[in-house]
Amino acid sequence: MRLPVFNEDHEAYRQTLRDFIAKEVAPVHHEWEEQGHPPRDFYRKLGELGVLGIQVAEEYGGAGESSFKFAAVTMEETARAGVSFGNYSVHSNLILPYLMKYATEEQKQRWLPGFASGDIMTAIAMTEPGTGSDLANIQTKAQLSADGRHYVLNGAKTFITGGALADLILVVARTTPYDPEDRRAGLSILCVETASEGFAVGRKLQKIGLKASDTAELSFTDVKVPVENLLGEEGKGFSYLSHNLPQERLSIALGAAASAAAALRFATGYVKDRTVFGKPVAHFQNTKFVLAECATEVEAAQLFADRALQLHDAGELTVADAAKAKLYCTEAAGRVIDKCLQLHGGYGYITEYPIARLYADTRVSRIYGGTNEVMKTIIAKSLGL
Repeated sequence: MRLPVFNEDHEAYRQTLRDFIAKEVAPVHHEWEEQGHPPRDFYRKLGELGVLGIQVAEEYGGAGESSFKFAAVTMEETARAGVSFGNYSVHSNLILPYLMKYATEEQKQRWLPGFASGDIMTAIAMTEPGTGSDLANIQTKAQLSADGRHYVLNGAKTFITGGALADLILVVARTTPYDPEDRRAGLSILCVETASEGFAVGRKLQKIGLKASDTAELSFTDVKVPVENLLGEEGKGFSYLSHNLPQERLSIALGAAASAAAALRFATGYVKDRTVFGKPVAHFQNTKFVLAECATEVEAAQLFADRALQLHDAGELTVADAAKAKLYCTEAAGRVIDKCLQLHGGYGYITEYPIARLYADTRVSRIYGGTNEVMKTIIAKSLGL
């Protein structure tokens, strides 16, 4: 019942990815989880394969694809194999739209070729220790120097995906004093090179899941950021963040739907092979009924995600649409993966089994990109409530 989303080009890309994962990722993924991230050179391999630059314009070394469907295929294939590409999704799916839409021509020439090749890895620093989903409450400050040549950046960020290995970080900072009457005003995005004096990576946070993706605390102490590194216009940062939220939430929905489908596949294979009381687990009625429920939820989530993907490619995905997709797909994935883990019995709790990693990795999908409680608020507002 899946919608006709993908064409021959997408399927050829899918097969290329599947072969690459089998050769370059699956055999060593457990090592990445132990060290907290892939080796830095892995991102250059993704660059050579063309994964990082699919939506980068051709003049900057990319493939120039406008469709988000190749990203969807990437998420499906990594989920299918029970692996991740480290910080690929944040780099290519979350940050690239900011650079493509708001960067100057000089900035694009400076950053995008390295972005596509994997020589420049990126992160975005929004969340602060006291802000969570309340981005309007950001306290990190950037003050313009007396000669107007650079900003002086001070503050701290937390939960920054890819922050430990990034070469360039998009930092959301307050460039005008806090105004309680208009909390969203005065925020800007500064592109900070991590070689800058005063920048420091703090703790690398230990997470329940997503262990092959580094997440860090960052600090900025009198970091000098050239005015040439201001992204877009000063004071427009909040509107820029809002503009890209639908794609970020679509990415989460797509990943959740793909993870649910992978869990169903893992569980179906497991119950056919595992024997209990002299019979395969698949022969018991409870097993059949549970997997029937899961298959139905997976299909519904995939249909929801596919339709949201089509709307996004057509430029018609609204903020409320994206919130609905994230809410439904992540909640469905949680339910499906939990049931599929239960069918594995004790082995479902052992991390060498992909279902255990899926269980841990998927939990955060209901939190990041805006919690699902925030999604419900957005949906309610769209109903005039």
